Amino acid sequence: PATKFQHNINDTAPQRALLALPFSHWRCRGRNRDAASPSCSPQFPRRTTFRTSQTLTASAHTAMQCAMRCELPYARSGQVIGLLGGSFDPAHEGHVHITKMALKRFNLDRVWWLVSPGNPLKAQGPAEMGKRMARARQVMDHPRVDVTDIEARTGTRYTAATLQAIRKLYPDVHFVWLMGADNLAQFHLWQDWRSIMQTTPVGVIARPGTRGAARNSMAAQSFAHAKLPSRASRLLGRSETPCWCFINVPMSDASSTEIRAQGGWTRD
Repeated sequence: PATKFQHNINDTAPQRALLALPFSHWRCRGRNRDAASPSCSPQFPRRTTFRTSQTLTASAHTAMQCAMRCELPYARSGQVIGLLGGSFDPAHEGHVHITKMALKRFNLDRVWWLVSPGNPLKAQGPAEMGKRMARARQVMDHPRVDVTDIEARTGTRYTAATLQAIRKLYPDVHFVWLMGADNLAQFHLWQDWRSIMQTTPVGVIARPGTRGAARNSMAAQSFAHAKLPSRASRLLGRSETPCWCFINVPMSDASSTEIRAQGGWTRD
C-alpha cells in the first residue's frame, strides 16, 4: 500500500519522477504550441501512480507539484536542437556570435543556452543564477534561442549526466552539443567525455588562438575517425554517433574573463 509522507521540494525523488516522463506527457502553457518559447510542464493524469520496483510511492503528489513548477523549453518531435552550456558569467556578444553561426552552419532548428549552476573545473563559483539568466536573456534576444536553467532543475552537475537527463525528457528530439574550440582542447578533462562523444553529435566552433590546440587535442585525436568534414556540417544533427564537426567562422574576441577584469561584471 502507498505510504503517505512529505518530500522537501529539493529532494531528489521528485526530480527522478520528473525525469521518468517523456516530453509527450508535457503540457504547454503558451497560447500556441509552436510559439517561439512557450513554457511547458509535465502533464500527469489525474490519478497518476508512480511505482518504484513493485512498491507504490506516495511522493507522486509532491513530485507533480515540483514538476509543474518547472518551466522548460518546448521542442517538437524530430527537431535538431543545439545545446550551448556554460556558466555565462556573464553572457556576451561572443556567445551570441557563435550561437548564430551554429544555427546556420549546423542547420539547427533551435539553440538552448544551458546556464549551469557552476563549472566543476573552476575553483571559484559564478554570480547568482538569476542574475546570469537575466543577463543572458538580455544579450541573446533571438526567436530561435532559449535561455534555460534546465541543469539546475534536473539536479545534474556534469555534462554527460545533463545530456542523459535531457534525452529522457525529449526522447524524439535530436541534440547537438556545441562548444568553442577552447573547450575541445581540454575536453579530455571532462567527466565521461568519451561517453559524450559516443552518444551526442558535437559541433565545435573556432575560437581565437585555440584552433591548433583543439585540432591536436586528445579528444580530436581519439575520435579522428568520427570527424565530419566542415563542408558537410549541416548534416551533423542527423548523423550517427560518434560524430563531430569543426567549423571555422569569423571570430569574436569577447571574453567573460576580460569583461570581469575590466569591471563590466561583478559576481556580487
